[in-house]
Order: sequence, then structure tokens, then C-alpha cells
Amino acid sequence: MPRSYVPRARIRSVVLASAAATLALALAGCSSSDAGSASADGKITLTVGTFGTFGYKEAGLYDAYMKQHPGITIKENPTTVEGNYWTALQTRLSGGGLDDVQALEVGRISLATSGDLSDAFADLSDAPGVDKKAYLPWKWDQATTTDGRTIGLGTDVGPMAICYRQDLFKAAGLPSDPESVGKLWAGDWAKFVEVGKEYQAKAPKGTYFMDSASGLFNAVVASSPVQYYKDGKLAYKESPGVRTAWDLAVRAVQGKTSQGLKMFDTPWQTAFSKSTFATTVCPSWQQANIQQFSGPSNKGKWNIAQPPAAGNWGGSFLAVPASGKHVDEAKKLVAWLTAPEQQAKVFQKVGNIPANQAAYDLPGIVDYKNPYIGPDAATGRIFSTAAKAIRPAETGPRAGDLTGAFGTGVLLMEQNGKSAEEAWNATVRQIDSTIQ
Repeated sequence: MPRSYVPRARIRSVVLASAAATLALALAGCSSSDAGSASADGKITLTVGTFGTFGYKEAGLYDAYMKQHPGITIKENPTTVEGNYWTALQTRLSGGGLDDVQALEVGRISLATSGDLSDAFADLSDAPGVDKKAYLPWKWDQATTTDGRTIGLGTDVGPMAICYRQDLFKAAGLPSDPESVGKLWAGDWAKFVEVGKEYQAKAPKGTYFMDSASGLFNAVVASSPVQYYKDGKLAYKESPGVRTAWDLAVRAVQGKTSQGLKMFDTPWQTAFSKSTFATTVCPSWQQANIQQFSGPSNKGKWNIAQPPAAGNWGGSFLAVPASGKHVDEAKKLVAWLTAPEQQAKVFQKVGNIPANQAAYDLPGIVDYKNPYIGPDAATGRIFSTAAKAIRPAETGPRAGDLTGAFGTGVLLMEQNGKSAEEAWNATVRQIDSTIQ
């Protein structure tokens, strides 16, 4: 996330209404008629609500499951951007129309597991075939409530790299092989920003070093041990990760090394095919975006390098609303979709690194090389090794909304010409008035 081939972490819109209040309505407002349906002949239709591209359809998994289970039909209801999906999900939680399976992004999972809100979702720890030990421990814990119920099974995680255009780097006089490129900024995101200045000094006309300073902001925060929360409390104003990320985003904007695009929107998608930027922060799910939006003519021009610092950006879960009409059947489907063999197939098709670590040693991951991006790079090994090394920071219940708020704040500088101080103050006012 991934997507759209939009991954899914993606940049999220700030939700102005109280998510907690909206979710609470789900407990009283959703009926079993809102979920999938059963026909007169006893066949069941299971609906799956997703955002971006989870890869199940692309990898042929729905068809495979229906072939194994002739009495079941699966219908996916996809939304391109996670922020739009989340807003719609809140409406359905209060007004009906829930799918049998609902995807949840990592920035929302803390809210979903909090207190009574978790009662809106079924416990998946006892779903047939589920092996807790197979999942990354921290990923399993993220979706587990204080009373030990696991309301979501991890689909993917977002270990980061930097995807870059080899041809544009060469044209700007920079190294172009992955090892040398990674050394340019090894260990420090500030070095990444400085390389941007070097690129811009000799850049091919009409190109920029990076696509988005908000993407840079997200990446720096994602690789920081302290992000938006500390000890369960909102702490973004004092967070060294947030302040460092903001300062570097400001430097990128002021240095005019960013094209100033809003990630995942149409202009951002179009810019891939027009080859107007040389780098994008590249969680594993980003590979699908690059391939789809860059198009066949740019195959072989992209490659992958190590990031300045390791971190996790994105990752999602599949949950089953407890009010669904076919809860047991939905739990079986979720368990199957998140099993290692299926997650490995998704990775090969759209690049999502599995949350199920039992998949990492399977053929097709450990030896996988992306034929479109970095055909000579050990893509599977790079991302799976990075996934094992992730040490996630505390997320907090409104992490998704905070990411969206800061993304908007950076865009105030990039697209509206606001000063760093004006943009920061506007972001703080937005957060203080809508997020507690």
C-alpha cells in the first residue's frame, strides 16, 4: 500500500467528525442484512471492501477460492484512495451496508481495537487455519485488543526503499547502480535532501528530484522511533521524528527539489508516465503504482536502492464485521487470503510484502526479482529482510488522520505558497480542532 493501485498508506484525508462516535454507532446501527447475501439455492455471496490494490483479484485468488468452494461467490468493492474508503466506511458503520470483509489500514487499527469499538469486529484468532506464530509478532499485536481478541489479520507491511530513475540520475551526473545510489544518502534523510540539490543543479529540463515533499515527510516519520504518540498520548508537537520530518520537507520545498504533487491523485499518477521526477519513497507496495502509472515504455528505467533509514510505511488488515450475515464463512476467507502461500502470490503480482513471515522463505519471494523495477535487484530479499528488521513505533488511534493533516500542511507550502511557519500553524490548528 497498494493501487488504483494505490497502496494503501497512503496519504489519508483528515476526518472531521469523531471516528470513535461513528464507529460506536455500528454496534447498534448495523444489521445482518447489511452483509453478503445467500441465494435461494443456498449459495453465498461474500463481499470484500478494500482500498487501493490488495492484489487478490490480480493474483487470481478470488477465482481460486471460488473454485475450491463452489457454493461461494466473492465480490470485491474497491476504493482507490484509503481516505475516501475510511470516510465511506464510517458512514456504513452508522447507516448500514457493511461488507462481509472490511480492510483496515494500519493508521486506523489502534482506533478499531480501542475499548467497546472492537466489539464491532469478530475475533479472528480462532479462524480455521490461522497460526498466530506465522505472522510478524508486532503486526499481530497491532490488531489485538486489551482483552486478547484479534480483530484483524495482517495482509502486508510497508518496508521502505527508494525507487529511482536510472536514466535521469545518469543525465544529472549521479551514480545509477543501486549500491552506489544507496551510499549517497546512507544513514541520514538529510543527505537525501542534499542529493536532491545536486540532482536539481544538473537535472534534465522539466524534471524534479522527488515527486512530493509530503512523501518525504511520511518516510522520515515512518523511520522514527517516536512519531505522533508517546505513552498513549498525542505528542506530535514535541516529537523529534515529526520535527525532523517537517524541517526536511521544508528544505525540499525551499530548494525546489520536489515537484509538489499530492501523492496518489491524478496529476501524481500522470507524472510517472511523463517522467518528470527521479525518485519516490518506495514502500514495497509502491512498486505496483510505479509499474501501472509509468507504463510499458518506461520498463527497465526504474531501480531500487536502500533508503537512508529503515522504517515501515503502511500495511493493512482484513477484518470481519461481527454483525455480518456470514461471519463464519468470512473468517475462513480472511484466514485463507492471509495465509503464506496466498500472500506470496500477491507479492509476486503487485509487490505487497506479506505480514505473514512464514511466506518469506517460499519460492517466489526469497528469489524474486521485479522484471519492471530493478530487474537485477534482489527485490524479494531486500524487502523481506527489511520487513524482519522493522521496529514499529507507537501509532495511536488517530495516526491516519495525523498523517493526512501533515500531508495537507506540506501541500500548503508546495501548492499554495505558504511559508513554513504559516503551514505549520495551520496544521496545528487543524489537528487541535479535530483530533484529540
